[in-house]
Amino acid sequence: MSKGVLVDMTKCFGCGACTVACKLWNEKKYDEVNKPTLGDAAQLVDINWTVVSKHDVTDGSGHEAWRFAKKQCLHCVDPACASSCLVGALRKTEQGPVIYHPDLCVGCRYCMVACPFNIPKYEWDKSFPKVSKCQMCYTRVAAGEQPACIAVCPNQVMTFGDRDELVKEAHKRIEGNKQLYVNHVFGETEVGGTAWLYLSDQPFDKLGFKTAVPQESLPAFTWQILSKLPAILVGWTAILSGLYFFNKRRNAIAEGKQDSTGGPQS
Repeated sequence: MSKGVLVDMTKCFGCGACTVACKLWNEKKYDEVNKPTLGDAAQLVDINWTVVSKHDVTDGSGHEAWRFAKKQCLHCVDPACASSCLVGALRKTEQGPVIYHPDLCVGCRYCMVACPFNIPKYEWDKSFPKVSKCQMCYTRVAAGEQPACIAVCPNQVMTFGDRDELVKEAHKRIEGNKQLYVNHVFGETEVGGTAWLYLSDQPFDKLGFKTAVPQESLPAFTWQILSKLPAILVGWTAILSGLYFFNKRRNAIAEGKQDSTGGPQS
């Protein structure tokens, strides 16, 4: 069964251990001055695959309070990013993660446009940029382990398991404590469903979540339109294939490898 994660934001106190684990496991750089992973200015960027943002809210008793929201790629059940990529650089795995294959990427950035949650980022400051996003620690998941961010959480904010069972668990928690939780599991039906599911005691839009998204799968809707444009698709496939081979050869030359003629690069 496809795996997922249930995030209970009522338990998060913003320690940031998950962001540290993500950096260490994925060997990402730190830049807390310009690209913070914690607080009011936390942002998902090329080097930040997971962040914990802080939000000022009013709690159930009417008092001012803080709420913390862990954010990363939601790993859609039917991802628009993967369906928009004509070279297969983004793919949904059977285990649940949506993973990125940089060697196939042609840099078209259609995935960035297609994603309803604005997740994929681009390495703008690199000579040979790639798309960057959370991989849901897919090698760990494939080995039967939970993602690194979950393994270090000190307050059991996140639960890893089969997505269908997590949906049931989420509704069980809501039913058992209606005074605490808002009656909605974010990610259950948004854009056809996501692997990451959320519970909250605050409206999700107040915590920075993109709630104005369709409930149906975006690729299913997209291909209804694209299927009527076969000539355009063929043309774009040819163009993107050409870009792929051009970028692959350019990268090989930059890395000092042999070019297509077999001659060494000086």
